[in-house]
Amino acid sequence: MIFNLLQAATNSAQAKQSSGASGMSTLIILILLFVVMYFLMIMPQQKKQKELQKMLDSLKENDKVITTSGIYGRIVSIKPDKNTVVLEIDDNNHIRIEIQKGAIANIVSSSEKANA
Repeated sequence: MIFNLLQAATNSAQAKQSSGASGMSTLIILILLFVVMYFLMIMPQQKKQKELQKMLDSLKENDKVITTSGIYGRIVSIKPDKNTVVLEIDDNNHIRIEIQKGAIANIVSSSEKANA
């Protein structure tokens, strides 16, 4: 009878060890998956966000820009207190609009605007 109890306890201990090893491998796989996701998705997005912020900080008057909605214009003035920019979208009629600074998608070089 004691032998049967010892054998049952041994089998129980072996089952716990195998489930513990299985849990550890699952944890390692999850950690590796998170690391891969970080390097493939999160890190490039953070880099892109930093570049966009650097571009927005470097804006100055007379820069030709394109907005996120596709409007081309020239920066007439920058209002840092409101975080807005005044764009002139028509040189002939002097049409100006005030937009959020974050709505600027890119600074356009003169060769890109000529092709557009």
